[in-house]
Amino acid sequence: MGVASLTKVLITVMTYPHPSRGYMELVCTAGITEAGEWVRLYPVDYRYRERNQQFKKYQWIEVELEQSGAGNDNRKESRRPNLDTIRLLGKRLDTKHEWRERRAIIDRLPHFTRNQLVALHEQDKTSLGVVRPSRVLDLEVRPASEEWKPEWQTLFSQLKLFGPPQKPLRKIPYTFHYVFECEDSNGKSHTAMCEDWELGMLFLKEAERLGNDIAAAESVRERFLGELCRHDKDTRFFMGTHFPYNTWLVLGVFWPPKQIQPFLF
Repeated sequence: MGVASLTKVLITVMTYPHPSRGYMELVCTAGITEAGEWVRLYPVDYRYRERNQQFKKYQWIEVELEQSGAGNDNRKESRRPNLDTIRLLGKRLDTKHEWRERRAIIDRLPHFTRNQLVALHEQDKTSLGVVRPSRVLDLEVRPASEEWKPEWQTLFSQLKLFGPPQKPLRKIPYTFHYVFECEDSNGKSHTAMCEDWELGMLFLKEAERLGNDIAAAESVRERFLGELCRHDKDTRFFMGTHFPYNTWLVLGVFWPPKQIQPFLF
């Protein structure tokens, strides 16, 4: 067990929940410390936390972290949080003045191409970082199973009989994959699945509003490609590895407006 320390973290990454035997469900959560370093908080049973512990993206929190990951997660940024110590620190950073508050944090972070980030992982096991694509080509919508795999369905059945009250957790019947290029792609595009919390929640909202999953998936594509990656947005991807496979995923999207550079005479 690692040494624990009280740490302030700006939450920047939350993924759609997935089932868990030990915690009902888990949300992959990550953020930036006051020192400007990435940390991954895992496990976090977000929807089963008390209301006063349910942080939002771009909100500072204080939490006690063990200086090592949970179980056999040895990724360099992974920390095990003491969930009972989570404390929210003020309101979330807003998007006023061209996202000034958020950019003050994110712009200071190292930015990479996807190739650079992969090379960094091979060098020192870096597993979180910011990628600024030079071009976002597509958001592919791929059909997926409508049901959780059998072992999770069995778990849900057991919890209904013996566990605490469950909160509905729908399996999203699609996966969404960004296709993009970076400055050093040399014409070869990259593809990475997006697991952003907001993408999943938008799909559920649109499926309920429209009564149609296909239309809901198209609404997600219109927003996460047509709006977040529009030509006037300074789009970045928060990318991280999927443990234990080391597959790179888009865990969140940062999409402030492009800043107009003044002309010099």
